[in-house]
Amino acid sequence: MLELKELTVNYGSITALHDVSLKVGKGDIVTLIGANGAGKSTTLRTISGLLKTRHGSILYEGEEISHLPAHRIVERGISQVPEGRMIFANLTVHENLLMGAYLRKDRNKLGSDFDFIFGIFPRLKERAKQVAGTLSGGEQQMLAISRALMGKPRCLMLDEPSLGIAPILVKTIFDKIVEINQSLGITILLVEQNANLALEVSHYGYVLETGRIMLHDRSSALRTNERVKSAYLGGG
Repeated sequence: MLELKELTVNYGSITALHDVSLKVGKGDIVTLIGANGAGKSTTLRTISGLLKTRHGSILYEGEEISHLPAHRIVERGISQVPEGRMIFANLTVHENLLMGAYLRKDRNKLGSDFDFIFGIFPRLKERAKQVAGTLSGGEQQMLAISRALMGKPRCLMLDEPSLGIAPILVKTIFDKIVEINQSLGITILLVEQNANLALEVSHYGYVLETGRIMLHDRSSALRTNERVKSAYLGGG
């Protein structure tokens, strides 16, 4: 569904990504793991059209999209849940969800989408009229994911969904990510510092170090790889 070919991205004179190539199969959960500053968020922001490539290509369903503006990429079915959630803090939960559907033409189907989202995240239904900035960190993450789902994406990119969330809610969030993948068939590209959790829920993984793909394999194989265990899984 999604393929990066030798992607190179600069921040000014600094090269953030060096010839990054990866593939995301339709219906899969693929994770990108690595330390802070490895280039994980840069990769997602480039796919989303927020950063421009210096070299390389981004293919989505066989079509080159690296030249497209961000809103056109969303229209084609790619949505991103940004790091730090970036909800509209002064709007209600309901208004945030409506913002996620901003580009949709089938407004008559929004009711069933609300029902589906409230089925996955019942807490949001309870807080539909609540101002989003007053939600807990975990509830805000649920809202950020739901806002992206309101755009009816076929490919969902999640940037650090466990960041700043109470440990008791992290497992819930990841269970819901799997549910979204399995029940809707949405392809997911997951960036996550909690490598244990990311590799547990994903089918395939890439290890990014200083802007380069150093290793990639099935997630089950990466979990037993000695280098990955030592560097990212807290064991040797």
